[in-house]
Amino acid sequence: MSGEKEEEQSSDINLEGVNEISPSEVFETDSKPDISQSPSVYDVSSSSSLYNEKTGESKENLMEQPTESSPEVSESHSEKDTLHSTAKLEMRKKLPEILMSDTKNTELLAYLYAEGLSDIPSGFFEGRARRSLLLSIENTSVPEKTSVEMLSEMIDDVTVQLNAKGLIEIPLGIFEIKMLKYLYLNNNEIKIIPRDIKSLTNLEILSIEKNRLTSLPPEISLLQNLRTLNLSHNQISFLPIGISKLSRLKCLLISHNNIEKFPSALENLETLEILDLSGNKLTPPDTITTMKRLSVLYLNSNKISIFPKALCYLPNLSKLSLSENQIQSLPKEIKELKMLKELLLNNNKLTFLPVQLFQLIHIEKLRLDDNQLESLSDKVENLQKLRDLSLAKNLFKIITDNICSCTMLECLNLSDNQFKRFPTNLYKLKYLRELYISRNQLILLDEQIAYFKDLSILEVSGNALMYIPVEIKSCAEITRVDMSYNRLALFPVGLCALTALNHLNLSGNYISEITIEISFIKNLQYLNFSKNKLPSFSMHLCTLAKLSYLDLSNNEISSVPINVQKMKSLQVLLLHHNKFILFPRELCALNRLKVLDLSENKIQHIPSDINELQELKDLNLSDNQFVSFPTEICRLSSLQKLTLCQKNGLKLKSLSEEISKLLALKELDVSHNELQEMPEDVGEIKSLVTLIANDNCLTKLPLSFSSLHNLQCLNLRENKMLHLPSDLHLLLGLKDINFDGNALIRPPLEVCKGKQLLPITRYMESADQRDDKILEKVLKTISSNIPFEHFEFFCQKLQLTSAVIKSIETNRALLLEEKVTQALTHWKTANLNLSPAAMTDQLIRVLTMTGLYYLTNKVKALKLCSRLVKF
Repeated sequence: MSGEKEEEQSSDINLEGVNEISPSEVFETDSKPDISQSPSVYDVSSSSSLYNEKTGESKENLMEQPTESSPEVSESHSEKDTLHSTAKLEMRKKLPEILMSDTKNTELLAYLYAEGLSDIPSGFFEGRARRSLLLSIENTSVPEKTSVEMLSEMIDDVTVQLNAKGLIEIPLGIFEIKMLKYLYLNNNEIKIIPRDIKSLTNLEILSIEKNRLTSLPPEISLLQNLRTLNLSHNQISFLPIGISKLSRLKCLLISHNNIEKFPSALENLETLEILDLSGNKLTPPDTITTMKRLSVLYLNSNKISIFPKALCYLPNLSKLSLSENQIQSLPKEIKELKMLKELLLNNNKLTFLPVQLFQLIHIEKLRLDDNQLESLSDKVENLQKLRDLSLAKNLFKIITDNICSCTMLECLNLSDNQFKRFPTNLYKLKYLRELYISRNQLILLDEQIAYFKDLSILEVSGNALMYIPVEIKSCAEITRVDMSYNRLALFPVGLCALTALNHLNLSGNYISEITIEISFIKNLQYLNFSKNKLPSFSMHLCTLAKLSYLDLSNNEISSVPINVQKMKSLQVLLLHHNKFILFPRELCALNRLKVLDLSENKIQHIPSDINELQELKDLNLSDNQFVSFPTEICRLSSLQKLTLCQKNGLKLKSLSEEISKLLALKELDVSHNELQEMPEDVGEIKSLVTLIANDNCLTKLPLSFSSLHNLQCLNLRENKMLHLPSDLHLLLGLKDINFDGNALIRPPLEVCKGKQLLPITRYMESADQRDDKILEKVLKTISSNIPFEHFEFFCQKLQLTSAVIKSIETNRALLLEEKVTQALTHWKTANLNLSPAAMTDQLIRVLTMTGLYYLTNKVKALKLCSRLVKF
């Protein structure tokens, strides 16, 4: 708001019956949320949300439109009335700027209405409901409090989207938005849907998947406008009978719950078109045939062993998924599914296919992978509309030539079978775009591959190919080739003519040389040459200007060509398991590099030039031969992940304090070294989320450790820690904890075995309270038992200054016990960095040095007896 408007609102306005009331004091307004900046409110944010409701743009929020009316000033009024009407006019000019429908002061609004200064805004009552919603959200149990301002961005007149907000209950204010149509509450911790849900009679989409619901209220049946109900990934075991009254329901998603019996209420949902019952423990009954309009049915992962014949009599079924069950055969009645376009039967136990299956002439997608099939019927030729066929992970050795009659086939997956020869006549599939035949026993790729003019993806990895025919160059549309883990000794030159190729995987072969022709693959972006026999980093690779990912790991490379600087697009470079002795300085010219892996080499030093890699986010230098921590990497201001695991390398004895300069660091792995302590300033790395420091010699954590408020994963397994810091409870986000293999005393290792922060911190709190009480008793015991002749010597062993000792001794107003108490108070103040337990131990050492052995034993006994108390 401009300065003039602010001044105008804050000015005093005299109204009849109201003494100098400022509008800015009277009205509480909320800023209008910028809905355009929020995520799409019409998406159910989950992979299992299969039904996308598409509507037009959201209506403008009527409740936020200021009400304007033009005053009519009568000429016959007296001068006084005229002045009063002028005041009214001035007030009304200000109202559009300050009067919002969210006004809380209803009485004042009524007064203004009576005075003719304002009409009741058209969206007033809906606005009050919206304010109530925001306030109820603010008061709802949320693990991490979310501001009302942020939540308001997710709310418009008809939509509430509160996905992944940590809600434990539904904010009650939601039920006051009578015009609400779309409600999304996915990924929360909600256990109950209140009965107040009945008030949302205009609701069309309710999505509350991935919560902790165990049941639905009967009032759900009153939502007569509901079209989509998403309850997937909850703990629901039954549906209320009243759900059958949802006469407009078209999409019901209740996958991954605990439903063991098909809900009979569903059979009366005559409008239902999409039903997902995956991930339960049920088999559909014969009465499912009443659901005549059902077009999409998911019954994955239900442990179904016999194909339900009743499904064959759903006349409008176009998609049926029975994946991940235990079905061994298909019924002949399957031919009745005359409208079926997609049939998914992967991950079952099928051993044969009935010929009736091939009467489904409208089938476009057929998934039969991961079964026990050995043959495919010649009748497959009937499937003239088939576009996608997957027979992967079966027992095929040959495949019928009639498959070539499926001329519309675009995607064919034959991977993980027992083919020894490339199936003949496949080349007749002129529209084939994707061919997967990996992990078979092929020794030859036929020259007829040249006939695949439209082929875009070719995967033949995990075979025994020794040669790739040059005719592959005719497959001009290929963009992705995977020939990894074959027996290729030469680079397939034919690939160099594939100008559209952008992804090439040749890893796991025996290639020792890269030809100059590779520079012709101008659009190559991904290249994997790992696990070959390359003796050097080929300079021909440097001509690939668009390459962003290059894997040359597990070769015999020891240097990098100067021309590597021409690879301006390179972002990921993997050179681990090679022969590098020196860090290749040439890499420092790759200023767009984001990931660099040089692990498993013999590098001893890092050049200072590495600071030129200012976009580097992930650096792996594990298993090298560093004599000391390479401080040069601490200048990489963008680094987010640093790995220095030395399981097979030279062990690091310490980390540099300069590591605290890596302010963007999120993950640090320094496992398998010989570190005795972490840097004192490690707490400065506020962004750290994961710290892996297992298999070291750590005995304690630095004082700043509790400042790592973003830490979620902490692995300190196999160290030498005896005590954990008392302020560990400040690390509220810590979820993954591992202290196994330490000789912990405080807390005992048994407390840490559950790898949960809460029991550890509760024990620590109890231990701190106990240690405080022990220290208090120890101080009192010492104060009353120090002999006069030992007082000065005792103070000296406490390392008090001469001035302090003298001031205490010369104070004749104090008794001896009070003098000792004062001396101990000075000592305690000077040692606040020590824990109460450490202070007690320090005092025992002081008493021993003073020669007060009787008192020493008394304090030790006091400490021992106190520790017998269990907390």
